Amino acid sequence: MSKIKVAVVGYGNIGKCAIEALEAAPDMEIAGIVRRSGKEGCPREIELYPIVKSITELGKVDVAILATPTRSVEEYAKECLALGINTVDSFDIHSQIVDLRRSLDLVAKENGAVSVIAAGWDPGSDSVVRTMMESLAPKGITYTNFGPGRSMGHSVCVRSKEGVKDALSMTIPVGEGIHRRMVYVELEDGASLEEVTKAIKADPYFSSDETHVFQVESVDALNDVGHGVNLVRKGVSGQTHNQLFEFNMKINNPALTSQVLVNAARATMRQQPGAYTMIEIPVIDYLPGDREELIRHLV
Repeated sequence: MSKIKVAVVGYGNIGKCAIEALEAAPDMEIAGIVRRSGKEGCPREIELYPIVKSITELGKVDVAILATPTRSVEEYAKECLALGINTVDSFDIHSQIVDLRRSLDLVAKENGAVSVIAAGWDPGSDSVVRTMMESLAPKGITYTNFGPGRSMGHSVCVRSKEGVKDALSMTIPVGEGIHRRMVYVELEDGASLEEVTKAIKADPYFSSDETHVFQVESVDALNDVGHGVNLVRKGVSGQTHNQLFEFNMKINNPALTSQVLVNAARATMRQQPGAYTMIEIPVIDYLPGDREELIRHLV
């Protein structure tokens, strides 16, 4: 069978790891990389691939992996879907996922394409785990405890604030699904820490959490892309109480996010036109290989 042709839009931490995951995927090939600067300043490790400023400059593309900031996802997704290209993204503002799904669903269906949204590890693969846990204990409470680790989405958000040269946002679990945000910023000359702090705390990424902002000389000296999660559900199966489920992982954040995006890109080829979250897709569709062999191996 012909391989799935995948373009990567953006080449930051996620884009770099997405290329590595695609190179390891037996059923995929890289159609090209879309960068705002095109070939200018192109990293040597991707020189062998077509590098363009617009996805319209590439040949056939089945799926576009949107390795872009969350707040750019909708714009890029609509552009690709309008061309009949499937999209996957790691949109991570939980409260806005339903609205994004509705918006992209219309465009995808109009153009016979598929969009898988919020396909990182949380939201994304953790969402699948939460769904399974709730199905096993329909009554109960689930706690999602992130970290300690670097949040890429929160860090990108802080870097977008006026006066910020570089930033690192660390997520610290307090317990029972409550988190503290520890934000470290390098400021531009003349920037006010007070004004930057005010802008950060007012942003939806941070407004519902305890947030502390510190000025540092070098963000790079603090940077570590490790992260993790602890998911716990305590509830009732049928009429039996005290069922307790727990899921843990410690990860390299961009590497896992990119692997999930590649898995979701594969799944787009097996769905009807429309927009989906990961919990709406059969988990077997994320894996390469013969369906019956997968069933024999996994069931």
